[in-house]
This record gives sequence, C-alpha cells and structure tokens, in this order.
Amino acid sequence: MGAALAAGLLVRKPAARIVAVDPDPGRARALLPRGAAVDVRDRLPEAVRPALVVLAVKPQALPVALPPLAASAAGRGLVASIVAGARVEALRRHLPEARIVRTMPNTPALVGAGVTALWAEASVTAEDRQRCDALFGAVGTTHWLPAEAMIDAVTAVSGSGPAYVFAVVEAMARAGAALGLPAPLADVLARATVAGASAMLAVPGADPAQLKAAVRSPAGTTDAALRVFEEGETLQDLLSRAMEAAHRRSIELGETVA
Repeated sequence: MGAALAAGLLVRKPAARIVAVDPDPGRARALLPRGAAVDVRDRLPEAVRPALVVLAVKPQALPVALPPLAASAAGRGLVASIVAGARVEALRRHLPEARIVRTMPNTPALVGAGVTALWAEASVTAEDRQRCDALFGAVGTTHWLPAEAMIDAVTAVSGSGPAYVFAVVEAMARAGAALGLPAPLADVLARATVAGASAMLAVPGADPAQLKAAVRSPAGTTDAALRVFEEGETLQDLLSRAMEAAHRRSIELGETVA
C-alpha cells in the first residue's frame, strides 16, 4: 500500500520527494514502479523533516518501526497511519509529539481506484488535512470520519471489501465452469460482468436497488437466481455475518497493538 501511494503521488506530482524506509531496500524497490523517483533507505535519515510520514507496516512490526521514528524529527510532525487496528492512543505512547491521522485505504489504490477513510485527532491542522487529501486522493477518493471508532466499520466495508468482490468472481467462474462453460471463458465472463456492473454503479446517482430491478424480469432467469439469495440464509445474512467478523477482528487488533 505504501508503494501504491508513492506511485500515485508521483503521477500527480512528479517533482515530489519521497523517501521510503524499509529494512529490506531491495524488496521495497521491487514493489515500486520501475524507475520511480523514490529514495529507498534501510533506516530513517536523521536530518529528514518530511511534510508527511506514512506509517505503512503490519501491526506486529510496530515495536520495531516506532522507536526510530520517535527518535527522529519526522516523529514530531504529521504522521498518517495505515496500520490496521493501531489506535491513536497506542501510537501516541510512542509518538507523543506527532500530529496523528488514522487512515484506512484499500487495495484498488494500486490502480488509482481506491477509497480512503481518515480520522484526525484534535492537533491535526487544516493544512495537515489538505496534505493527507493530496496524498490519498492521488490514488482514489477520500472521506473524513467524525469518530475514530468508525475506522473498524470502514475496515469491514471498504478495507476488506475488495476481497468479497474477488470471492464472488471466483465463485461465479467456478459455477459457470460447472454448468459446462470452458473454465477460461467462465472466468473472463465473470470478471467482465463485475467490471461492467461496477462501471454502472459509478454513474452519479446510480441506485443499486434500481439497477438490480432493471435486470430482474418477473419469473425470468435473474428472478430465479435472486430468489435463491433471498430464501433461507440470504445473501444479506451472509454478508452481514462476514462483515461483522471483519469488524470484530479489527477491534481485536486494536486491543492487542501496544
């Protein structure tokens, strides 16, 4: 995700100076687009005073990543965390002088179609918010939240959400093959169908319920399929249970990150 943000920002602002810090510089460079103007280091340069630090590590890596950041000038400025479950309270213990923004982007940022929810603590300024909008807006859209607790719900909807869509495409392709289509063709049809439906949803004012109704003719094929989703354990029930599990896990992660 850090590489996606760097690539997106360079498209919008080619002259931007980006320093990436990773204990494995070779791995970091491999994640970046070929030729990307990013200065990759294995440690944080002491003299660097960035306008914005993006904390993009796994939760379990925080005990290693935070002390060097806290000891540097960078740790006393604006820090945007994309670490799942890491609440501001936990980050504040290590970064007492930082202005912290929590964010939850998602993987479509890799193709410039991401959506990022953000929450800012009181010390974050209007200029800080603009900087965050400029960065995360380079890879999609941004939405500011009124409460930090909403990050857990966002995680369940848009953070984990792309995987739900990918799972639907997998299931459609397998079901199509089971009905007699060549597996490669079933896969192409499933992918194109979801991509096309997504494009229709992107039209301003598009209503999912109305779009669904437009495809569904009474007693037709779509009606027969949707009735399966609406009977017994419905599609709504299944999605609700899945998203509740993601929401619960996000809260659990927040309780374990110190």
